[in-house]
Amino acid sequence: MAAVPPMPNPTVITLQVCFFGALGVFALVAGVKARVAARRPTTEAPPVPAGRVPVWPYLKVDLLWMGLLFLTFYMLSIGSARMAASKVEMPITVNGLLQTILFQVLLAGMTVVVMGWRIQPVAWLGLRWPGWRWGLLIAPVGVAAMWLLSGVLAATGYLTWMKSLGVEPMQDSVKLLQNNHDPLTLGLMAVAAMFAAPLCEEIVFRGYLYSAAKKFAGPWVAGAGSALVFAAAHNSLAPLLPLFYFGCLLVLAYELTGSLWAPIAMHFCFNTATVVIQVLARIYDFPIDPGP
Repeated sequence: MAAVPPMPNPTVITLQVCFFGALGVFALVAGVKARVAARRPTTEAPPVPAGRVPVWPYLKVDLLWMGLLFLTFYMLSIGSARMAASKVEMPITVNGLLQTILFQVLLAGMTVVVMGWRIQPVAWLGLRWPGWRWGLLIAPVGVAAMWLLSGVLAATGYLTWMKSLGVEPMQDSVKLLQNNHDPLTLGLMAVAAMFAAPLCEEIVFRGYLYSAAKKFAGPWVAGAGSALVFAAAHNSLAPLLPLFYFGCLLVLAYELTGSLWAPIAMHFCFNTATVVIQVLARIYDFPIDPGP
């Protein structure tokens, strides 16, 4: 009997479907809402958007910066996924980590500049949060929800299914924490995961992309779409579902509080817990199943 050829790695096509699916739904809903708004009598007040994240600072020109961010994440994610699928080894180095951190800071900084000419960042992102103590509860609850999902996926054979598709079940960052022995590389990886990612990604994805998309397409489409782009931007198939779920939790935290400090705290706690667990696993030499 002839051997069955292995299934081609589905990562690239899946990520493309996620990116363009999010874009297509956003464009369709935003177009419909724009038509409805154009037919509304000028004397009738527009509906007040749900949630605590304001949308009044956003203008049609924001569609341009949204598109540039989308294109940037798409090109980086698909390019990285194609190299991984072709088995091209791209080791994580000190220079590579520094470039990643600088890129995240630059993208977040440019986004702040885009908004800064019309609204102060403190007001835009709700950084004066009188209920900041709620972050002490919201962040651990988010981490627990992620661990619960990880347990459910492990119990249902999700990672085994990923392996059967020829997909690496572990993110490169987690592999680095497990296998790299260079203190400088590990330190920069911890800084990127614990500080750069929570701060910069929350400014870009929740602070800007979600909020601007909410202006044009409403909270549900904006929440699901921004979470899907957030997940796909990590250029890996195995963590796509957990990261989409995490993106939705971060949006929910932002909407419930009206402050970006809430998703930043949740993101920080989850990434920090992941780093700490991997470090402890190395120190005490106990095995950890590959996670998202």
